[in-house]
Amino acid sequence: MEPDEDLHPHTDDLPLRANTNHILVRHYVLDLTVHFDRKVISGSVVLFLEPCSGSGTTAEDDAGAGAGTKEAGVSQGAFVCGSRGVDEAEDGTKGLGETPPRKEKKFGARERAAPESQALPGSGSAQTAAETENIQSSHSWETTSVGDFTLSLDCCDLDVTKVEEVDVTPASATSGLQPEVASEWSGVSSVNPQAAFIQSLISMPSSRWRQKQQLFSLCSRALGAQDGGPLHFRRGRWSLQVRKKGVASPQEFPRALRICYETRPEGGSVRWTKDQDNSVCVYTAGSPINNRALFPCQEPPVAMSTWQATVRAPSECVVLTSGEEPAVPIEDGDTRSLIWHCYVTMPMPASTFTLAVGHWRQVAAENPPALERGARDKTDCCETDKLCAGPGEWAPADLMSGLGSSISEVVKGPPLKTGSRDQTACSDSASRGSSLEDEGLFSVTDYSGMADDGISCSHGDYPCRYTEQSARSQRVIPHRVFGPVGLLQKAQVGVLKLLPRCLAAAHAVLGVHPFPRLDLLIVPAGFSSLGMASPHIIFLSQSVLCAGSLGPGENGLSLCGSRICHEIAHSWFGLVIGARDWTEEWISEGFATYLEDVIWAQAQQLSLQETAEQSDLKALLRWRRLSDELQNSEEALQILRPNMENTGRASESGSSTVKHALNPDKNFMQVHYLKGYFLLRFLASQVGEKQFIDFFRVFVKKYHGQLILSQDFLRMLLITFPDIERKGLTLSAVHADWLDRPGIPKWLYERSAVWSQARLVEEVKAEVVKWILLSQSHQGTGRKRKRTEPKVNYKEVTSEQLVMLLELLLEEEELSGATLRALQRTYNLQNQDAEVKHRWCELVVRHAYTRAYGDVETFLVHHQAMGVYLYGELMVQEDPEQQALARRCLSLVREEIDQSARRVVEEMVL
Repeated sequence: MEPDEDLHPHTDDLPLRANTNHILVRHYVLDLTVHFDRKVISGSVVLFLEPCSGSGTTAEDDAGAGAGTKEAGVSQGAFVCGSRGVDEAEDGTKGLGETPPRKEKKFGARERAAPESQALPGSGSAQTAAETENIQSSHSWETTSVGDFTLSLDCCDLDVTKVEEVDVTPASATSGLQPEVASEWSGVSSVNPQAAFIQSLISMPSSRWRQKQQLFSLCSRALGAQDGGPLHFRRGRWSLQVRKKGVASPQEFPRALRICYETRPEGGSVRWTKDQDNSVCVYTAGSPINNRALFPCQEPPVAMSTWQATVRAPSECVVLTSGEEPAVPIEDGDTRSLIWHCYVTMPMPASTFTLAVGHWRQVAAENPPALERGARDKTDCCETDKLCAGPGEWAPADLMSGLGSSISEVVKGPPLKTGSRDQTACSDSASRGSSLEDEGLFSVTDYSGMADDGISCSHGDYPCRYTEQSARSQRVIPHRVFGPVGLLQKAQVGVLKLLPRCLAAAHAVLGVHPFPRLDLLIVPAGFSSLGMASPHIIFLSQSVLCAGSLGPGENGLSLCGSRICHEIAHSWFGLVIGARDWTEEWISEGFATYLEDVIWAQAQQLSLQETAEQSDLKALLRWRRLSDELQNSEEALQILRPNMENTGRASESGSSTVKHALNPDKNFMQVHYLKGYFLLRFLASQVGEKQFIDFFRVFVKKYHGQLILSQDFLRMLLITFPDIERKGLTLSAVHADWLDRPGIPKWLYERSAVWSQARLVEEVKAEVVKWILLSQSHQGTGRKRKRTEPKVNYKEVTSEQLVMLLELLLEEEELSGATLRALQRTYNLQNQDAEVKHRWCELVVRHAYTRAYGDVETFLVHHQAMGVYLYGELMVQEDPEQQALARRCLSLVREEIDQSARRVVEEMVL
């Protein structure tokens, strides 16, 4: 049976075609070259395969721990791309050619960039010339039979030129480790020596991870097999299928394959754009199709694998990845490129591979006085002075000369110490936690009631930080911040200042950091969300950076700090603990939303009362957002567990679908964030806040490195706190009230009334009354009569209170222009964070306050991910001036805005 035949997804469901119940990719070796001139990445990927011993993984009611031997992780997020349709095979194969040289090979043909009208992957667009070429083959797919075993990989928008079996015999013979390794697997060597060697390689213990990586690398460079018959492939809309004639089972299938391919400019897995300095860059987009348009892979979460990658990029660029150690580039003697090597030893889904290549620069620990001037001075690109003598440090020489230096000099210096293995120590205070101890940043709330000793890991074998004594006491992991030159100062003032505090707070709340280091990158303005977390790297939107000069206190850092805490929380929930079924997105986003408040309060060193008051105010804001969203969305998209009792189940082959993942409306919904957050608040109210966080720590110790379903968390909670079940809170009740139905549970309605009476909210209401009275005093005043502005003392409010104030004013039918002008002046709205600016722009549009249309234009250009529905507000008023403003803003961002967002905006505006 064809692997895809048992799937009949709806048009907005994302197919996962990989037959993971038959065979699994255990390791990827990627060899990639970035071509900015053609907007493509070319190269190859070598897959090391292991056939499944049984029928595979299907979800049982008590699943979760059952996946414990398949080490965990999860997708970076289900951001929606508008692609539609099921897998329609192109029936195209190409003949096998000569083994590609080690250096990149230009595959030709795809010189043009995608036109603006180009449909996204899977949208049913007509075949291009390059697609037609792929139909031709010297070894026709039709020569194989349905009786031959088919390896099915998730793949789209890739031009595959060759698939070949890798001959690892020379590598195994010359490795020097082969006799020792082979002896461990003598029982399988009689079946197939190459299969036995690869099986032994896959099964090497984690204590020998470095040798294992070296052997994988050696094997990946081996030539293609010259005997045993060719491999045939067919590339469909959503998959790449590979067969070897006469091979009928996964056990007989080749264990090492090389796939040579090239991405397409319009592929949905990566974004080709320009950064805020107008320099070219490319990064993985985190779209619902994940990495299948970057390399053929197995996308289902159960397909845990390790990887290593070689990335060639122009010498002036920095390459950042989700690898375990910060890559230090070496020069490619044949080209002007630099070569970057990276790897991971923790098995993770292929979707977590993250790549960003651009003219990034590292944010310095201290801000040189001439930073802004140097940001505009790029004439010294050939200077040899280093940007940093070590991670985050400025060299003693001319500080500004390094800003334009080549990246081979920018990133050199002592590598970051990651707290494990044999890496060089780093003395930079921005990459250590000692400075925090000097500042006295200790837990205000003691969340560490349970000791970290005696952890017994339940996952498969990999070098786990939870077993390292040094990792347990490492409150702040090594970290770096990167961004375009023009944003370095803002990143230094906000992100670099907050990051170590947020890391320390996360450790205080959740314990051991799952990953040994962290890079944070300020991504281009067209990024589709406020942030995205991957292993070892976070993408952060420029929208969370502080807008203007900070006043007393840290009120202006609230959005930045809480967002950093949200993304850091994903290290525990979303990455080291992942969802077995991607439709249970709330396991990642709901947990991170709940924990961002806890971690941010810890980072701010708030008292218990201050924490509770801030939490209630944020809860009310989120309640208003969720209530509005559920009133304006289809019910099918409001369910946290859309597959209900079938959650986690797959077909016989392992293929499945992600329900609603390609629905264009889902990209702009926050139900998994907000409804999941409120479910956790409800559970915390039943057991106590402190006890609930303590339980999180216990849960992480048990399930780190594993995949879970909702019931794994809920069952452990009910076992830990049996009293709540005796009071009627059962697993079925939580499913019925929260997970398996649309709408809002009764508890949330009742609790929202309590939040609306909270002290911080009452303060806002009092201020709103003052503004309403001011506006009413302006009504009916004659133009010729000089009016005296009443003197009103307005209370200073926090940024969250200001968001609430503006939301309440949005409910007013009329606000005078003079009132809006006073509002803008009183709160200095141009210098507030993006959440405040968003509400201000809504007020400007609602009341046609033309004097502030420039604020709306600035917002739509610089905060593209947040401004999508603001276009709708501009159009729905049927005001010619507002509609012209919407069209002008779209024309300004058309080339850089996220493709899904652009299509939605174009539907509203054009």
